[in-house]
Amino acid sequence: MTAEQPISHRSLFLPIVGGLTVLAWAALFLWEQSPYGRYLDHGDWTAIGIAASICRVIPAGPVVVPLLLYAAGWLLMLSAMMLPTTLPLLEMFRRLTADRRHRAKLVALLIAGYLMVWSAFGIAVHLVDRLLHEVVARLDWLTFNGWAVGAAVLVLAGAFQFSALKYRCLDKCRSPRSFIVAHWRGGAEAWHAFRLGIDHGAFCVGCCWAIMLLMFVVGTGNVGWMLVLGVLMALEKNVPWARRLSKLLGVALLAWAGAILLAHTI
Repeated sequence: MTAEQPISHRSLFLPIVGGLTVLAWAALFLWEQSPYGRYLDHGDWTAIGIAASICRVIPAGPVVVPLLLYAAGWLLMLSAMMLPTTLPLLEMFRRLTADRRHRAKLVALLIAGYLMVWSAFGIAVHLVDRLLHEVVARLDWLTFNGWAVGAAVLVLAGAFQFSALKYRCLDKCRSPRSFIVAHWRGGAEAWHAFRLGIDHGAFCVGCCWAIMLLMFVVGTGNVGWMLVLGVLMALEKNVPWARRLSKLLGVALLAWAGAILLAHTI
């Protein structure tokens, strides 16, 4: 490339998205190592007893600040885990809007809409998880058998891998071209780009919510598990053998739940 040749937007797009993803992973790793790592960690529901690893994300003080910190942590997790899974859609949308004046803004709005849906899901799950911990603390049997909650979530996630809803939503996520054709209107560009992100995020939640629940089984602050689950979701959306992978994952999750049950009842 000579000095007179401008750098194309196409040549910058993937490095920028890749850089954002790497930054998100780095920020998560540093946060996990810091004294504020408890705001990422919900403990491990597969532990022998909830008394041994009670949810540490809720300090004794007010709820609002911890919730905001949790939301920030969840947003970082989403950026690290989910942005790579949306690259085909983002690249397709970038090409579609390449000649538009505010093309970078439109892509940013699509990403914002997508992350907003996942953020709403994360906050809702966080609140349910907190309520569940409070309920468990009042039930003697569950207080010392929190593993049963983890096993139940694994059964739910495993069974969902065989559901028709899973594959209807997954097919939408795997077809970025047809998805954009069906949902992109072009007029009122900013709003429609944001709405496109919301719509895609909704279908993505529809196919991946059960896998994301696993973060609450293994501990939401576990960067290693984030990477594993992120890779699994990226493969589900982008490889031709995605359906076989989903079913194998379902079998593995059900087997994991069975192993936990056997380990604590024999």
